[in-house]
Amino acid sequence: MKKSGSTEDESASRLIDARIAALADWRGETLAKMRKLIQEADPDVVEEWKWVDTPVWSHDGIICTGESYKAKVKLTFAKGASLEDPARLFNSSLDGNVRRAIDIHEGDEVDADAFKALIRTAVALNTSVEKATARRAK
Repeated sequence: MKKSGSTEDESASRLIDARIAALADWRGETLAKMRKLIQEADPDVVEEWKWVDTPVWSHDGIICTGESYKAKVKLTFAKGASLEDPARLFNSSLDGNVRRAIDIHEGDEVDADAFKALIRTAVALNTSVEKATARRAK
């Protein structure tokens, strides 16, 4: 995980650790597994804690959030509607104009390689938007 040098990043990581531990069931295990895959896909990912109790992974903008509910873990991709998803991982929020989500229920397996490819695609989109914005600002 990229460290910006602020205690905010470290605090977010600790809050995510605490959230995973507090879940203490398959949801915590799932969130931990998906977090690890995100970090493997993008070693420069920044962990944030937003909206009171939501883990957020960012790189030049939000990649995805990680919410946990009674019956699922939901990974919502901020710009999911703009991402190629050849493995068809997105299975929720499919009617939205911007976001897409992956709902993971107990016992579900997510294709790790396809998920990491999706993370890298989201990072590439964020990075291209960030670079285009910087060029226009000059």
